[in-house]
Amino acid sequence: MPKNTAKLLDVIALTVDLPEYNLWRGQVGTVVELLADGTAFEVEFSDRAGRTYESVGLRSEQIMVLHFEPASPDQQTRRKPLASDMGISR
Repeated sequence: MPKNTAKLLDVIALTVDLPEYNLWRGQVGTVVELLADGTAFEVEFSDRAGRTYESVGLRSEQIMVLHFEPASPDQQTRRKPLASDMGISR
């Protein structure tokens, strides 16, 4: 399994638009089932009251896992430099 593979109950964001489901890049959902040996995921999208308004199977390249805590040093990936890293002030 790839290092950043989603797990059951991970919170994810869409990285693509899915107009056929009225879902758009950036919408947040929850992984509720692992499919195809963990290469695809059933993701539920719910409103603020917790009511599911869409449930759809997605591939790993269509989602990104959201993290709510700092990543440990072994999980960090290379990031793009910020303007402040280059001595540019705003």
